[in-house]
Amino acid sequence: MPDHEQPDAIEPLALARSSWSDEQAHGVAVAGALGRAAETVVRRQRPELVPTRVTVDLFTPTRMAPAWTTTEVVRESGRLMLVDVVLHQEAGPTARASTLWLRPSEDAPGETWTNPDVPEAPPLEVAPETDEPHVPFIHSGAGWSQDFREHQDAERKTYWNTAPSIVLGEPVTPFQAVAASADGTSLAANWGTAGVQHINADVTLTLSRLPVGVTVGLRTLDRVEHDGVAVSSCTVFDRHGKVGTTLVTSMSNTRRGIDMGGKRWEDDPRSEPGV
Repeated sequence: MPDHEQPDAIEPLALARSSWSDEQAHGVAVAGALGRAAETVVRRQRPELVPTRVTVDLFTPTRMAPAWTTTEVVRESGRLMLVDVVLHQEAGPTARASTLWLRPSEDAPGETWTNPDVPEAPPLEVAPETDEPHVPFIHSGAGWSQDFREHQDAERKTYWNTAPSIVLGEPVTPFQAVAASADGTSLAANWGTAGVQHINADVTLTLSRLPVGVTVGLRTLDRVEHDGVAVSSCTVFDRHGKVGTTLVTSMSNTRRGIDMGGKRWEDDPRSEPGV
């Protein structure tokens, strides 16, 4: 049985609507809702722990209809806490998350290899610091801009976004922001010359620290595709450096591909181009 239930329903607003279907909530909203539920449990029971991994399975479309979460503490010890969350709607579960929280300590002695490549955030004159949600900034061969029509190319992409509140009226936390933004990996990595032709079935986020604030960057790290199945990863970063890594598994969805080159998200600053 779940250790904790949150029976109060949350209902997706227009900002949560997916580009795949007007009847479907995008993964940014779903991942954010699951992360919020896990954080609520951990902050109440073990506030000294820090989030280190979130794996979200998006196994059924979450409809633009009321939903609620249930949580279960799978394992707890002095050094860790493993919390599972399930998102439910009237027809049944639509998504789940496994989250791992660890107790921080001192760094280990000695030296180890680390990748010296650190992604660069957009210049402040292009993307001023803010806690207000905005249309994501994208970097590709065209440089940084919020005009998605400039980025429908085969170049490596970087995504920079300030997360909105997961629940209206609640301030978004750094963990909620990065958990939600992790789903942007699919957009950053699967967007090519024909738009976005793959839909992700999951997203995994690993963290060595929380971002400073609620603005997060994703820089495509790698992408491999065979027989319509793509595996993609991104480096997660903020203006202070690298934060962690994301990984998504996606399947070809060419019958409902999204032509991002025809979008003008900059026309509405409230838009969230979640896929």
